[in-house]
Amino acid sequence: MITDSATVVIIGSGMGGGTLAWGLAHRGIDVLVIERGDFLPREPENWSPQAVFVEKRYKPTETWVNDADDSEFGPGVHYVVGGNTKVYGSSLPRFRERDFEETIYPNGISPAWPFRYADIEPYYSQVEALFKVHGTTGEDPTEPWRSQPYPYPALAQEAYIEETMMRLQAQGLHPSPTAIGVDLQPGGSCIRCSTCDGFPCRLGAKSDAETCALGPALMTGHVRLLTGVRVTELETDGTDRVVRAVGEKDGERVEITGNAFVVSAGAANSAALLLRSRSERFPDGLANGTGLVGRNFMMHNNTHIAAIDPRRKNDVVFQKTFAMNDFYDDLGDGFPGGTIQMIGKVQASMMKTHATHAPLIMLKRMAERSLEFLVMTEDTPAPHNRITVGSDGRIRVAWNRTNYDRHELLLDKATKAFRKAGYVGLFQQRFTIDMNSHMCGTVVAGTDSATSVLDPWCRAHDVRNLLVVDSAFFPSSAAQNPALTIGAQALRVAAETDWASI
Repeated sequence: MITDSATVVIIGSGMGGGTLAWGLAHRGIDVLVIERGDFLPREPENWSPQAVFVEKRYKPTETWVNDADDSEFGPGVHYVVGGNTKVYGSSLPRFRERDFEETIYPNGISPAWPFRYADIEPYYSQVEALFKVHGTTGEDPTEPWRSQPYPYPALAQEAYIEETMMRLQAQGLHPSPTAIGVDLQPGGSCIRCSTCDGFPCRLGAKSDAETCALGPALMTGHVRLLTGVRVTELETDGTDRVVRAVGEKDGERVEITGNAFVVSAGAANSAALLLRSRSERFPDGLANGTGLVGRNFMMHNNTHIAAIDPRRKNDVVFQKTFAMNDFYDDLGDGFPGGTIQMIGKVQASMMKTHATHAPLIMLKRMAERSLEFLVMTEDTPAPHNRITVGSDGRIRVAWNRTNYDRHELLLDKATKAFRKAGYVGLFQQRFTIDMNSHMCGTVVAGTDSATSVLDPWCRAHDVRNLLVVDSAFFPSSAAQNPALTIGAQALRVAAETDWASI
């Protein structure tokens, strides 16, 4: 049996766990990070669309179950050191001030968070510096106030993108530089390649949790990392304290003891771990006295749009450099909409995974003249949307889209704007349950222990030494990429928690 111990045990090494480890290391706290996967290798396949998107080289082989029809699907998660940030698109925007307040939609409510933008703002600045975020102010009409400027200037727009932005500006819109985390500075390792969004970075230039947070934390000597360990249960002492994490590594039992336990396995896996951790004191799962663990599962309502202008060839290398938030607060009817963002260049073999019946030669011609966008709107919390664990131990997902009328309206706004900008061919790919885009909300934080699982600092109401620090704590999904907010809250939890008293 493998045993180990630490003052703080963190389960998961992604944006939440990796950044929390960095914050605790700089307080001199003894930390053990447990990761079920291993280091993602740097290899030629990192930049191969065939290997990454067709062969799914870095995806796990496990399947989850769609609760609606018992069908199986491969989840959009990655079990590696650094978690999903190893392949994310490095888009690191802040949530807007109103995202932390109650928002009433025509068909749903986005609840208020247990803290406000001002409470997390200093940590937004800290995590932007840690993750080398590039950006600028004054061009996005919805940008929140900030106490510090961006640590690095916005990425330059390539000529084709600049022309597209001008066509959109001529319509009265405000395309603005994307807040993005890459090591693009004098002496930096980023080369502005075409395989960033959705790919691992072979050069370590992407601002992922391993490169920017966990790696530096390990260098301090206060943090250790145990890989290849799948934690299956958290055991208590019969009261309101966790005493050990139990799991397995290569068929061998693992037991880890500690003073405090932090679950940072991602919204689905964090909820599943708590649900599996049943005991006489917690018969429905750890910290689940309210029955809310796993409930209010959210994913953003997302659609990819490939916009084609047959008269112009898209020669852009690094494409993901602007977003439009003109309709974020108001779609023209007094209610919020969402964001329209560029994504990395989609190549023909990547298109083939969706357009399976289209000839590859045709897709190549389309890809040469296409520009790709993501239309994102908020999915509001609903108790019937949830994560559960089946009798076979697999994760089951029950999810029906909410607030989708806003998504349809924003899609209409986006397509009209692109057509006016000269894009006559518009092809949509709507995200489905298996794409698991920006999962959140399954272990919600709040001030009332009757209606939430965690307090405003992600500490469980029912279990004194248990915290959940990842997107599971989100009361709402907002309509911006969640990674920066996860990292900012991790630094807030590290700094403002009295770890000695846990």
